[in-house]
Amino acid sequence: MSTTIPAPNVYGADCVSVTPPSRSASTIIAARTHHVLTIDGYSDTLKSNPSQDLLFSSPFSAGGHTWCVLYCPIGCTEESKDFISIYLALKDTTADVVTAQVTFSLLDQQRNPVPSHTLTTSILQFSLQGTLLEVHGHGYGSFIRRDYLEQSGHLKDDCFAIGVHVVITREVPPASIVVPPSDMHLHYGDLLSSERCDTDVEFLVGGETFTAHRLVLAARSPVFMAELFGPMKEGTTANIIQIFDMEARVFKALLNFIYTDMLPEMDQEDEAVMAQHLLVAADKYGLHRLKMICVERLSNHIDANSVATILVLAEKHYCYGLKEACFDFLNSSAILSAIINSSDFSYLIQSCTDILEDISFYIIAREMHRAIFLSENQEVQINSVEIG
Repeated sequence: MSTTIPAPNVYGADCVSVTPPSRSASTIIAARTHHVLTIDGYSDTLKSNPSQDLLFSSPFSAGGHTWCVLYCPIGCTEESKDFISIYLALKDTTADVVTAQVTFSLLDQQRNPVPSHTLTTSILQFSLQGTLLEVHGHGYGSFIRRDYLEQSGHLKDDCFAIGVHVVITREVPPASIVVPPSDMHLHYGDLLSSERCDTDVEFLVGGETFTAHRLVLAARSPVFMAELFGPMKEGTTANIIQIFDMEARVFKALLNFIYTDMLPEMDQEDEAVMAQHLLVAADKYGLHRLKMICVERLSNHIDANSVATILVLAEKHYCYGLKEACFDFLNSSAILSAIINSSDFSYLIQSCTDILEDISFYIIAREMHRAIFLSENQEVQINSVEIG
């Protein structure tokens, strides 16, 4: 096979490209090629002029690209002058960066790699930008000492061979795997409504009977855990557990939440009323998430007609965020005056004897903060005038 310099014979054997399915993390092997570079007339290559000491093999294909091997018999640098240098270069006229890993092997007379002189690069980037060896030629400047080669049996009849194994790689994006959302709540909802799954506890609430599973209730509620399996255990001898302080529809919504972690759809008016009842139920059975859902919904339904009731709930069930939201609503003097003159205010004072003191303290503190802010703002404006 001819080279760019006609004097020495530097040629490549036939090569075969394959595309195996092996892969690693985000890099896959696109193709493999094994190329044998035969140096016939080794002594003649040593006589080449300094400007002509870089010899090119004939081009070969690998992974859809054209490559060649660069052979320098007297080294390419001062440090490698006693060595043979070997490189792989990309010859395509492409702007794309090609990634590849190369193994250079000195071959014995049976064309088997010599382990002591087999070197493999890391995965490298090849391109046509820059000088030949600076960018798109990669290899080893000190591949093999000339004196070792000349004294070994691998150089015979002034001829030796180098195997070049090229592995072309390419990056692939991570597989787009869509994980479906959890549907556990649907399965537990089916468990609650299905007649095929045996229940082991019954509740009588507001004249209606509800069946459930002790383990599910106990797993979700520390109160049910104590009632059904602990010191407060009920229902061992009684067939039905009666609940007297709750409406049937509220208990049904409570059960639905315990099994599905969701509340049923409700219209806006019913939502506010149901949220009040469910807040009480959630607090009773230790369902903190349900309690916070009710707090969030009630905070969006505070008005002149509901503020007193919501404030009583917030006070009795230790919902400090909801209590503060009510105080913010009452901060308007007009609204507070209207509430004071209503029957709701009497209910509020009777239900929570300390609430008036809390309201007064909160409003006074807000007014003092506002007065301090206005005073500081006025001082800044006065100082601004004086400076001017």
